[in-house]
Amino acid sequence: MTENIHPAPGYKHAHAWLESLRLRTLPLACASIITGSALAWWQGEFNPLIACLALLTTALLQILSNLANDYGDALKGSDTPERIGPLRGMQKGVITPRQMRSALVITVGMTVIAGVALVVTSCQSVSDMLGFIALGALAIVAAIAYTVGKKPYGYLGLGDASVLIFFGWLGVIGSYYLQAHSFHSVLFLPATACGLLAVAVLNVNNMRDIDTDRQQGKFTLAVRLGAINARRYHAVLLAGALLCFALFNIITVPGAAGWIFLLAAPLLFRQARAIMTQTSALAMRPQLVRTVKMALLINVLFSLGLALN
Repeated sequence: MTENIHPAPGYKHAHAWLESLRLRTLPLACASIITGSALAWWQGEFNPLIACLALLTTALLQILSNLANDYGDALKGSDTPERIGPLRGMQKGVITPRQMRSALVITVGMTVIAGVALVVTSCQSVSDMLGFIALGALAIVAAIAYTVGKKPYGYLGLGDASVLIFFGWLGVIGSYYLQAHSFHSVLFLPATACGLLAVAVLNVNNMRDIDTDRQQGKFTLAVRLGAINARRYHAVLLAGALLCFALFNIITVPGAAGWIFLLAAPLLFRQARAIMTQTSALAMRPQLVRTVKMALLINVLFSLGLALN
């Protein structure tokens, strides 16, 4: 007769922290820095040190957002056992609110150190330095205020706009500017494409939790749109990202290699079709992982095309 083997308390606690860190979200969060750095490479302005510091800062911001998300949702009771998505450390009672607050303070400190190192290393003028310090502070506030506070903007349906701004425009154009020290309006096209793909990931996540979010008063954009319109919105996000990448290539004429991102186009169409036809919230759980992989793939292919040119 075999005995049940239970993990040691220390293992359980460490596993809970890994769940709350959500390390699987980091590659997609860093996609904007990869794309911005590829654009800098394309212009002969790539700086590996600045690119690495930007990646580190972005990863820490994403971890801060993940921890703050768990903290805010747990305090508000949004993540209940009825939700389809996985429960994290605080929801399971393994991590206490005090421990999570300490983790947030430590992560904010690490993010500030990485951000200051990035600004000091890359900025060539006082105005640029002050500007990026302000943007960094805004990013930290946005990461925390998504679910924390009396009126978190994630509960008001504004999360999609925030993701587009920070994981699209600011991530791509900011990382490019810090290396090339120049700006071109055409950069908004790949930056918007990158942001729309990140929003698509958030939208699938929100469609998965649409029923429990509505019950708990978390009015994400998916909740506000409704299940059918949220799926149509998702198809628009994917098509818009593909269109933005294509328009950038049409305007800049990067050469044949610049079009290899189209290899991912069938995956986008297949996923849009799956989202439109699978109407249950439960069906969104596997689609979330597929959306993350697809968004990362098309960003990497676009960046590779720039590098080859």
